Amino acid sequence: MPRRNHTREPSSARRRPQRHKDVLHGRGGHRAHDFRCVGCRLDVSLDAPGTGHRNHCPHCLASLHVDHRVPGDRASPCRGRMAALTMTARPDGEWLLIHECLTCGELSANRVAGDDNALAMVRLALKPLQDTGVARRTLLTL
Repeated sequence: MPRRNHTREPSSARRRPQRHKDVLHGRGGHRAHDFRCVGCRLDVSLDAPGTGHRNHCPHCLASLHVDHRVPGDRASPCRGRMAALTMTARPDGEWLLIHECLTCGELSANRVAGDDNALAMVRLALKPLQDTGVARRTLLTL
């Protein structure tokens, strides 16, 4: 086995220079077409069947409070985590997720995408039957 060289050089002289990392951060960087879910940490594509602006995870239905008035404007100063509270349906039959911001308490309605987890949506739809306090709190805040 070869012996080590016992010369007393400073540790900075022996190290290789750090390689350049070409990761692009910010708008249009490596996360230009996806985002990481705040609930389950899944990488989610922004392309969603059935909606123009994906704003929730298709797996756990969690979201971030990013839209202020118009879907897709990304102008909300809150940036808090939004939990899926329940589901509702429009008169034309389209399903909507009702999210509640855990930071500021604001409610928002988001269209269901075609690739959303069906089991998670059924659990949300049945939640008012299990806990009537959720439905009462939702109606009182509207």
